[in-house]
Amino acid sequence: MSAAAPVSTAPYDVLTIGRVGIDVYPLQIGVGLEDVQTFGKFLGGSATNVAVAASRHGRASAVITRTGADPFGRYVHAELRRLGVDDAFVSAVPGLPTPVTFCEIFPPDHFPIWFYRYPTAPDLQIRAAELPVEQIRAARLFWVTGTGLCQQPSRAAHAAALAARAGAGAGLTVLDLDYRPAFWPSRQEAGRELQAALPHVTVAVGNLDECQTAVGSRDPHTAAARLLDAGVRLAVVKQGPGGVLARTATESVQVPAIPVEVVNGIGAGDGFGGALCHGLLAGWPLERIMRFANAAGAIVTTRLECSSAMPSTAEVEQFLAAAHA
Repeated sequence: MSAAAPVSTAPYDVLTIGRVGIDVYPLQIGVGLEDVQTFGKFLGGSATNVAVAASRHGRASAVITRTGADPFGRYVHAELRRLGVDDAFVSAVPGLPTPVTFCEIFPPDHFPIWFYRYPTAPDLQIRAAELPVEQIRAARLFWVTGTGLCQQPSRAAHAAALAARAGAGAGLTVLDLDYRPAFWPSRQEAGRELQAALPHVTVAVGNLDECQTAVGSRDPHTAAARLLDAGVRLAVVKQGPGGVLARTATESVQVPAIPVEVVNGIGAGDGFGGALCHGLLAGWPLERIMRFANAAGAIVTTRLECSSAMPSTAEVEQFLAAAHA
């Protein structure tokens, strides 16, 4: 991929691949889009948000993705740099617009979302031959998402990236199950692609609906067991108000949700993901990782936007201290 900035010569702590876009979110809460008068513009896209979240915890991070050759694409580069994420592997696709995403905000638990990614999205035009293979091999943690498996050529690029990780005997490779029905012909096809990817990653993380798609069960313990059977070393099942379950072959941790006043729940999973990366790289005990990631996700729900809402390590620690005071 053509570089937009000098490529780091040191291994990244966190390297993600996948979706990017512009979140155009209403600045009015509890109002349908047809009646909204004012909007805010924010950097978005799950893989991008995770890279930002990891950077907020002091991790050297980068994202592999593609934008349109348009003003929104220029905005993506500027925001990534402002938020501490290397944009060296972000390139433009002529003829396709940078995607935009709209949502409605009806707290505490209704956040309809509309993705404008037609006829396809630039981030699904990542090609295997253009991957920064050496950086993928060297990254301490490599993060992929289910969305990247939904179309070619992105699907083949993800397969090549996972093969490069395995061939290098690399460390942590995380699959965010990230099932979005609008991106797939069917849940069955999504399930087949996710199942094919699971043997090539060390960690799998998803909510109950995503686990059902990947391994056919919404029961947290059953889903975690099936993810482990598929070859991952750590299975993380997010349960919303039910908290989060994490299991390895020898350990099981259940962490309760933290009550908060929700503003927008859309970015919580990405805040969780960036914090999960940080805890895994720090080598923390599993329960500490889950409590930290759970708290990071909770903080993001109290804020409107996604990428720029990601909390710092100090914010998460202060939030946890207050929650357990």
